[in-house]
Amino acid sequence: MSDASILKIEGLEAKVADEDLPILTGVDLEIGKGEIHAIMGPNGSGKSTLAKVLAGHPGYEVTSGSVLFQGSNLLELEADERSQAGIFLAFQYPVEIPGVSIANFLRTAVQAHQADGEELDIFEFSDILTERMELLEMDVTFAERHVNDGFSGGEKKRNEILQMAMLKPKLAVMDETDSGLDIDALKVVASGVNTLTEEDPEMSILLITHYQRLLDHIEPDRVHVMVDGRIVRSGGPEVAHQLEAEGYRGWSEADSIADGV
Repeated sequence: MSDASILKIEGLEAKVADEDLPILTGVDLEIGKGEIHAIMGPNGSGKSTLAKVLAGHPGYEVTSGSVLFQGSNLLELEADERSQAGIFLAFQYPVEIPGVSIANFLRTAVQAHQADGEELDIFEFSDILTERMELLEMDVTFAERHVNDGFSGGEKKRNEILQMAMLKPKLAVMDETDSGLDIDALKVVASGVNTLTEEDPEMSILLITHYQRLLDHIEPDRVHVMVDGRIVRSGGPEVAHQLEAEGYRGWSEADSIADGV
């Protein structure tokens, strides 16, 4: 694994837990520090499964392959340990938590990431939260609302970006963050991601998406095409433009062109 790499996946195979249903059939992927990678592919190709496997979702079982995160075996860690190590998953469908304010939710999350276990100062946390929200051009009253309760699709995704801003992950996996967003909400979310990566040039991003439109606002270093549980082609942003023009028809393992996966 290169010193410049943060994530290296080799021959990753996974299935639904307790079922004989393989979904990932040999994923190879390497992401460098500070790089933005996008994975595109048709429905059922394994994109979201890859995101959940990286996060440690118990509904999936890895049957073969390896995943190194910062040189260590990611698969040996529980989901909470992966989060504390610096992996963040932005959900396609963020859950609602009625009765819990965003501020309290975030304070609990940040407290869990305190390496020394020292109790957070509530006033210091409040100042940091306000600064983060101003950075993302969010109204500070947003933090008083209950987590995703009654939120629009755009508000839910903005809340995911706020969580990223507070937790400062080393690798953010964004599972179809553009799903259900109109163009204005998409621009707000993309602007937030771009702001965070400009602030921390070593933060790496793995974007999972169906569409080119997200990549018009968040420019990837690499684009990968996933079909039938594996990456069949990798290249620059031109790959996404080709997919937009031609669709996924004809893309298969047999036609794969692995340009430096």
